[in-house]
Amino acid sequence: MVNFIILAAAAGVIGLVVGYGVRLFIGKQQIASAEYKSERILQEAKNKQKEVLIEAKDKALQIIEEAKKEEETRRKDLQHLQERLEKREGLFDQKLLNLENKQQELAEYSAKLDLAKEEVKRVKEEQLAKLEKIARLTQEEARQVLMDNMELRSKQELTERVQKLQNQMSEELEAQAKDILGSVIERCAASHAMETTTTVVTLPNDEMKGRIIGREGRNIKTIEQLTGVEIVIDETPEAIVISGFSPIRRHLAKRALDKLIADGRIHPGRIEEAVEEAKKELAIDIKKAGEAACMEVGVAGLDPKLVQILGRLKYRTSYGQNQLNHAIEVAYLSKMLAEELGADVAITKKGGLLHDIGKAVDQEMQGSHPQIGYDILKKFGLPEEVAYICIGHHEDHPKTLEAILVKSADAISGARPGARKDTFENYVQRLEDLEKTATSFDGVDKVYAIQAGREIRVFVKPDAMDDWQATKLARDIADRIEQELKYPGEIKVTVIREKRVIEYAR
Repeated sequence: MVNFIILAAAAGVIGLVVGYGVRLFIGKQQIASAEYKSERILQEAKNKQKEVLIEAKDKALQIIEEAKKEEETRRKDLQHLQERLEKREGLFDQKLLNLENKQQELAEYSAKLDLAKEEVKRVKEEQLAKLEKIARLTQEEARQVLMDNMELRSKQELTERVQKLQNQMSEELEAQAKDILGSVIERCAASHAMETTTTVVTLPNDEMKGRIIGREGRNIKTIEQLTGVEIVIDETPEAIVISGFSPIRRHLAKRALDKLIADGRIHPGRIEEAVEEAKKELAIDIKKAGEAACMEVGVAGLDPKLVQILGRLKYRTSYGQNQLNHAIEVAYLSKMLAEELGADVAITKKGGLLHDIGKAVDQEMQGSHPQIGYDILKKFGLPEEVAYICIGHHEDHPKTLEAILVKSADAISGARPGARKDTFENYVQRLEDLEKTATSFDGVDKVYAIQAGREIRVFVKPDAMDDWQATKLARDIADRIEQELKYPGEIKVTVIREKRVIEYAR
């Protein structure tokens, strides 16, 4: 028994020694394996680091090369632009020189006209002496006959000379104006999409129409009352129409309806919450629109409240034309016209952007939008030169060059094809007003409005007036149209005086 215990103890000791040795061997193997793995990972990291450095160097070289190419392209563009500007400046100087020459010719014509008057006076005296001697007329009678003859002759000569000078000067000035305006219009090509007075809201299904109407129509009445629009629900599948003349109210109603449709809960309480949320979002959108317009045009330093008012033009239309887009386009056109003619670019650009600012609130305030815009700009401390443009661009003869340029840019923007639209009733009424205005003058026989109201042709009675009176009649008709009628662009007035005498030889 004792021997067995001794053997067991010895076997246990031997087992412990062998187990410890085995464990020590395994531990060394694991340590060696871990060191090998760590060295391999470290080596892979170094290789990857080298690859990343190589790629970074290649990328940096590529960026440097692209930057050099871009710099070369910009340098060539700037050089080309400088050459164009120098060439245009030379052409402009030449045009000014030609204009001065024409003015000198006009002065010479005027001097010749004075000489002709002196000749008429001398002939008059000679004829008076002959009449007194031969016809034995009294001096007063001879004077009357002579004056009648000379008046008729002088009137005809004067009419021909004035008409010739007017044609020459008008053709040259019109060519110069077309050259400048054509260049400016080509440099500002804006897209146009006429807006309507309705907005369509897409529905997930036709069942949503009944939920929008609500029990006894309480939901739709609440929406219409809070937003001030009319909601039209017809048989159009999965769609309803929001109708209203105020784009802000239509957009507010559409946002509120989109929120209600997405939420699924439609009842008067939830409708009020949705409308309030839509109002807050719309106010933020209006502010961003004003800031984006100022940034796009390059006008800085405006009061934040004035920028907010400017942003309201995003939801204001005139003849279907979006007023914020119109204001941005007028600012660009005004700036380019000012650069061509040497006006103050900063004043013209800022005045062009804010010229219709009164339309943002004219539906909420009394008065015309030019006066409202002038008062708003003066309230926010803008200079008189900028504020006056709001009024000047609607006057017949603006006081400043900058106001004249903004008025021209406003006319260009509104006259672009597709920029504005008009109803058939207003179109017919404008033609009738044009014909009625021209017919109101004495001596007019017939009047025809043609070219979609861009031109009227007036036929006068040949026995009722002469050529001089017909020329004056054309100017009087044009002046009255400018004072009494509202129209886009310009209207050409053509007065025709024709007398036909027919006889038969038998």
